[in-house]
Order: sequence, then C-alpha cells, then structure tokens
Amino acid sequence: MSVTKLKYCCNGMWVDSKTGKWMDVYDPSTGEVIAQAPCCTQEELQATIDAAAAAYKSWSKTPVIRRTQILFKFRDLVVEHMEELTKIVARENGKVWSEAEGDILKVKEPVELACGAATLMQGESLMNTSTGYDSVLYREPIGVFGGIVPFNFPGMIPFGWMAPLCIAAGNCIVLKSSSSTPMTSIRLLELLQEAGLPAGVVSVITTDRNVADLLLTNPVIKGICFVGTTSVGLQVYSKAAANGKRVQAQTEAKNHALVMDDAVLDRSAAGIINSAFGCAGERCMALPVVAAHENIHDKLVELLIAQAKTLKVGCAYDKASQLGPVVNKAHYDRVTGWIEKGIKEGAKLVLDGRGIKVPGFEKGFYLGPTIFTNVTEDMSIGRDEIFGPVLCVKKVKSFEEGVKVINGNPFANGAVIYTSSGYHARNFSLEIDGGMVGVNVGIPVPVGMFPFSGHKQSFFGDLHCLGKDGIRFFTESKVVTSTWFTEESANKKVDTWDGSVGG
Repeated sequence: MSVTKLKYCCNGMWVDSKTGKWMDVYDPSTGEVIAQAPCCTQEELQATIDAAAAAYKSWSKTPVIRRTQILFKFRDLVVEHMEELTKIVARENGKVWSEAEGDILKVKEPVELACGAATLMQGESLMNTSTGYDSVLYREPIGVFGGIVPFNFPGMIPFGWMAPLCIAAGNCIVLKSSSSTPMTSIRLLELLQEAGLPAGVVSVITTDRNVADLLLTNPVIKGICFVGTTSVGLQVYSKAAANGKRVQAQTEAKNHALVMDDAVLDRSAAGIINSAFGCAGERCMALPVVAAHENIHDKLVELLIAQAKTLKVGCAYDKASQLGPVVNKAHYDRVTGWIEKGIKEGAKLVLDGRGIKVPGFEKGFYLGPTIFTNVTEDMSIGRDEIFGPVLCVKKVKSFEEGVKVINGNPFANGAVIYTSSGYHARNFSLEIDGGMVGVNVGIPVPVGMFPFSGHKQSFFGDLHCLGKDGIRFFTESKVVTSTWFTEESANKKVDTWDGSVGG
C-alpha cells in the first residue's frame, strides 16, 4: 500500500509541511503504516495561530445566528458522510464498526447543542438596579483557543467537545490533532469547510510536544482544551494558567463499579463487559475495576469470564467484530506490560488476552479481554490507568467498604453501582466523589447538554466541557450599566453611589 503524506490546515488551506520529521499512522487491524503525519515546525504553528487571530476579528463580529447556520449544515454533512467517517475512525483507531460510528454520533450530538448558541449565550438584565440605572450582562467571545487532542476519540473530542461550542460562541480554535489518529479530524474539518466555515476559524495541525508548547505560552491563545494523561494535563494546566490562559484539562481515570449482593447479576455482568472491553478499554469512561460484594463475588467472576470469552476479537472494519485492536504497537506493549506487572504483584490472572491472533490479520495489535481477581488496594494495576482491555476485580465485604475503596482512588471521572436497592443507589450517588455516577448504568456519560465532569486527578480547571459549563468556558461576561437623561433633567440627576450599585 502507498503511504499518504498528510497535510495540515492553516488559514483554510491544506499545506504541505516543510518538516523533515514524519510520524507514522497505523491501521491497527493490519499493523501496516497507512499514512504519515507531519511534525510541523514552530514557524508553521505560529503562522496557523496568526491566521486564527486574523480570522477572529471578523468571525467574532459575525451574528451568532449566522455562525450556527454553518453548524446546522455541518451537522447534516456529518450524517450524510456517516459511513465514510466511521470507516476512517475504524481504520486509523481500531474501534470496531459500532464503536467507530458511536464516535461520529458523539460529534453530531454536541454540534446540535452548539446550534442553540443563540439561546445559550443569552445574558441577564435588570432595570432599576439603582434608581434610573439599568444593567445588562452580555456573553462575548474571547479569542483564539488551542485544543490538544488524544488518539482515542478522533472525532468526538476535537469536533464534539472542543470546536462546536468554541466557534458557535464566536471564537477560533487551533487543534493539535493526535499524530496517531489525525485523518478523522482532517476529514471533519474538510466537511466543516464545505459547510461554509471561513478560513482560519478552525485549523488542524500535527506536531510534537515541544512545538505544541507554543500553544501554552503564545499570548494570542486565550484558552486551552486538553484531553490526555494526568501527568501531562497537570503540566499543561500549570503552564497555560501561569501564562494567563483559562484551561479545561480532562485527564486519566480509574472508574470503579460496586456490585452489591442484590444486583441482577446477568445484566450487571453484561454491562460491565461492555464498559470494560468496549473500545478496547481505550476510553476515560471505561470500567476497569469492579468492587464485588463477597456474597456474589465468585458468581460474578464466573459470569464475567463466560461473557468475555464470547466476544469476537477481529478486524475493526469487519462489522461482525466486537473487540478490535489497540491503537499501535507501542500501546500494545504498554498494556501487555501492565498485565505482566499484575502477575508480579500477586493478582490472579483468570482470563489472559495475550497471544490473540486474528486469521488474515496476524500483524494487527490485538489483545483479548483480560481479567484479574484477588486485586488489592496496594496493587498498581487496580489503582493506575491501564487504558486497555484489562478488568480488575476486588472483593469487598459491605457497601461502606466499597464506597471507601472507590473514594480512595486518586481519580474520580466516574463510578457505578449495580443494585436493586434504592437506599444504596441514593447513598452511593450522594457519597461518591466522582463527576459522573451511574446507577445500573455501566458508562454514565451524560448527553451533551450536561457537562463531562471529572473530579480530583481526572480534571484540572474550573469549567468542564459541554453543557452550560462549556458555553461559559468559551465566553467572557461583560456587564453594562447605563442611565439616560434629558437636558432638562440633567441638572437634577447626579452620578452618586447610593449603596446599590458599584463599589
């Protein structure tokens, strides 16, 4: 197969980079290199930022209703090209067909939210804040944002979480796409341009961390959207904030499920399997840990093993596949390293997904479902993010112990309880320190009108992505206070503070 050298987008044009460094993009199902992404130079990133700043001058003054008309058209183009986009995601990321389609559907949903920006951006007003004085709060765009995108959701994160609300609010954004999965972003931007987006409003570029550091320090960039590891996210948050930028950093997770002894076990096991092994475990809302009540622990493990063994591991774009490959060889080695570490730590490997071979795709990066039991709190496999198809089972004696185990983890993206007890469900929702809680729901990701709200080491910032938080993150408030008088009344009206306005 020929290897395509990808371009980057600056000022609405697709440009060949002058870099001498190229980064391989794999088809994880075959193990073959299918494209190369440029490691764009600092000068190329600077030019892209400058073009976004120039575009902002007119885009920010474009009426919001005209801005959202472009998003309406983009939404229709996403639907029209659903199969094409799904195939791109499956081919460069390794998600099976239904998961890849879900990634694109999660582009459509936030775009639909952003189409309502005219309502979401409405401010507040009050007449007679003081006698004869009126105040109005407006929400205004801020400027140019930077988006640093991971590999695992190449559609949803850049063109769902980051771009739609940003540009609907009147800002521009420079997206640093993942060099592992850039082709989805490239195609989505082409469709956005087809919908009528002016040049420079959204740009896509690939480069390395050293060059991307410019996004954190350049004064033109007013805010940063980041999704990735906690260690990098903390560095991004610290450096960008130190340079006066607002930051929204979604980072790692180690989501837990508490399975009580009154849970419907067959249904609970099916939900756990889907949550733990969907997208090959490469998602921040995966469910890699189960805290099982001791009364049902053995039965639940038996069900989990039986159901996991039925999953068909195969090529991502074979629609019969239920578990696809991980994204590349480096990530495959990382996850298998975690499995080896779990064995050394003393966990019991009851289902080993290593050594899977898919006929006709022997060079693909396949890992089958893997399950550990006897996982304790001092084991790193039960504490740290693995980001692969590995499930750890812990045994707990009570509801209270389960809550303690979950809240003891440094990450707090989400948590789930499986139970038939309303009492336990309510108290779990109340006591768990997690941004997204599921009651008999394995993947408690809210729809776009609610924020994606991780806690603790899973998020750095103040305002989360999507929902009302999202529109607040991409806008600044301005309060205008005014009074009016005629020449006749001017001498009778003097600006004085009466204790109800100003300070």
